[in-house]
Amino acid sequence: KTVTKEVNATIVINGTKVNKTINKTEIITVPKTITKVYNDSIDLGIRVYNAPTTNIRKGLDLQGGTRVLLEPEEKISVEDMDLVLSNIKQRLNVYGLSDIVVRTTADLSGNQYILIEVAGANEEEVRELVAKQGKFEAKIGKEVVFKGGNDITYICRSADCSGIDPNSYGQSNGQWSCRFRFSISLSPEAAQKQAELTKNLDIVTEGNQDYLNETLDLYLDNQHVDSLNIGSELKGRAITDIQISGPGLGTTEQEASFNALKNMKNLQTILITGSLPVKLDVVKTDAISPALGEKFVKNAFFIGFLAVLGVSLIVFLRYKRIEVSLPMIINLIGEVIIILGVAALIGWNIDIAAIAGIIIVVGTGVDQLIVVSDELLRKEQQLFFNWKQRIKNAFFIIMAAYFTTFVAMLPLMRAGAGLLKGFAITTIIGISVGVFITRPAFAAVVEILLKDKL
Repeated sequence: KTVTKEVNATIVINGTKVNKTINKTEIITVPKTITKVYNDSIDLGIRVYNAPTTNIRKGLDLQGGTRVLLEPEEKISVEDMDLVLSNIKQRLNVYGLSDIVVRTTADLSGNQYILIEVAGANEEEVRELVAKQGKFEAKIGKEVVFKGGNDITYICRSADCSGIDPNSYGQSNGQWSCRFRFSISLSPEAAQKQAELTKNLDIVTEGNQDYLNETLDLYLDNQHVDSLNIGSELKGRAITDIQISGPGLGTTEQEASFNALKNMKNLQTILITGSLPVKLDVVKTDAISPALGEKFVKNAFFIGFLAVLGVSLIVFLRYKRIEVSLPMIINLIGEVIIILGVAALIGWNIDIAAIAGIIIVVGTGVDQLIVVSDELLRKEQQLFFNWKQRIKNAFFIIMAAYFTTFVAMLPLMRAGAGLLKGFAITTIIGISVGVFITRPAFAAVVEILLKDKL
């Protein structure tokens, strides 16, 4: 880049120093940014989200992500279920996913399920990763040479010994292909078995290269993944360091590379974590957009504001006394704040079901506050009951409603494979906070405000 600028210079004219402004041209080097836009958009798997500003954790319905419901093919023990949960968590962590919820659940019939929620991941990659049993086998002919798990002691994931083979790119019938490769280390037992299975094989020549007459066939969940030629130098030798490879296909060179790296990452993850003790069937998958969740939160706040406004108006018209109406509204708002605080304290996610539970709590809370207010304002019983007796009468009704609702929520914690658990937990927390904290506080405040006026 050429830049012309003015500089002050001192020159000598006939022995006299004179200051003069002159133009000076310089060539300077500046960084150049080149932006290349591909017509075919490729999902790189990178997600950006705002840092949390509160301890309240939003559920998958509100922040977006993927939910997968899995069912074991056969009934398994508690120990095996714990092993499955641990393996799935490890798979997702090794794969690089964060903000993961993996838990066991059941329905009212006693069927076992595994519920997985992953924020910021697409449905296909989560389903592909967790639904596989992960049974990896390498065979020569029909004999198993080594398996994923204990037979593999090390799996390379760094760039120096894993990645795309630059010489493997090719195009056929408009389809691009390439191959990934990464190194693994076998246990001494697996290496010895490989030596025994290869010592009697014949050597053949293909394209000036000497290979054994059998290939190393790779299987994942009994499905053939790839076949690798075995170099003649490996015949009868217990080699622990070998290389695994596999294909990647796509309509463009970039897409083929992306798919190859994705396949490599999946295979590495399964080899690291090992196989599951049971096959899992996908019952249901849900992909939820973050934009939809954000819109729902805004609508929920707006509807909540309208609800509080409507309740406030009706309560004021009902009693026409600010000393009853105002504490009632403050009580309801405080109850919602306490519920959210308890949820943040115990790490419970606030999802759509939980918000429905909060709405139920507010609705039943208004009913109970009206019962307390009516009992305290009944002038005809003023001569026969003191304040304590009036409050006792009101709380007898409230406690009966509390235990009824509490018992009704217990079956919902297991119904729908646990998907209604958020609704049940939030409702139980809400009615418990109301009965043991906010209702007594409201009764005490109203008693103080009304005692001298009745």
